[in-house]
Amino acid sequence: MVVIRLARGGAKKRPFFNIVATDSRSRRDGRFIERIGFYNPIAAGQEVPFRIAEDRLAYWQGVGAQLSPTVARLVSSKKST
Repeated sequence: MVVIRLARGGAKKRPFFNIVATDSRSRRDGRFIERIGFYNPIAAGQEVPFRIAEDRLAYWQGVGAQLSPTVARLVSSKKST
C-alpha cells in the first residue's frame, strides 16, 4: 500500500521533514516514490513552514494512497487557512 508520510531530515535539534509518497513497508527515512512537499516546524521570519504540491497529492489519493495522521492534520490545517 502506498502511504503519504513524513521523512525526517535536517540536523540534530533542527528537524526538517519531507512529505513523501512511499510504500508502507519502507523505513521512515528510506526509499520513497516521490517527494511532494515539505514541513519545517521551526520556520522563522519569512521562511515557508509548509508546502505541498496539491496536484500530486490529489493524484496519489486518487490511486489509493493513504495519508498518515500527521500529514492529514497538516493538509486539513492548510485548507482551512
